[in-house]
Amino acid sequence: MGFGISDLEFGIRRGGLIFDFFKRYSILNTQYSILNTQYSILNTQYSILNTQYSILNTQYSLLNTIKMKSYKKELWFDVTHRREFINITPDIENCLEESGIKEGLLLCNAMHITASVFINDDESGLHNDFEVWLEGLAPEKPHSRYKHNTYEDNADAHLKRTIMGREVVVAVTEGRLDFGPWEQIFYGEFDGMRKKRVLVKIIGE
Repeated sequence: MGFGISDLEFGIRRGGLIFDFFKRYSILNTQYSILNTQYSILNTQYSILNTQYSILNTQYSLLNTIKMKSYKKELWFDVTHRREFINITPDIENCLEESGIKEGLLLCNAMHITASVFINDDESGLHNDFEVWLEGLAPEKPHSRYKHNTYEDNADAHLKRTIMGREVVVAVTEGRLDFGPWEQIFYGEFDGMRKKRVLVKIIGE
């Protein structure tokens, strides 16, 4: 009696091995499909992240392109009379050219409380009318009429400045002051004969 296995037993074992092989192959194939799907998902997520990065990079470049500029300068005046109106438009235009700003806003204000910056027409008759009108509202003399005039005599200058205003704001368009017809910028001095400042501030792009 031999120790070999019968044909039936051999067939059963062989069939079991084949079944086990296909079972393992099926599992591996399923795992491969899952890994392939996960890879596809990760690849899609990478593409989304890459697109978002490109958008953020574009936005950063755009913001960097339109970065706002800022310019500041002080203009000094030494008026030889007590009261005077000076057309400072050319000085302001020079500041705008120095700034290199093409679109934005320009602020110009007096740095002293007895001086003014305002916009109006450059016409001598009108300037005389301002002088007469302001003197009628707040005459310089007699100094004793003002409680402010103790050690000083410039109370009228404070009042005149309040009436004429502290500053002007002008739009900047295509590198130029966006004026209306006949508009000019003036420095109004009401307590002169000493050095005073005007501030010019420009912001834009």
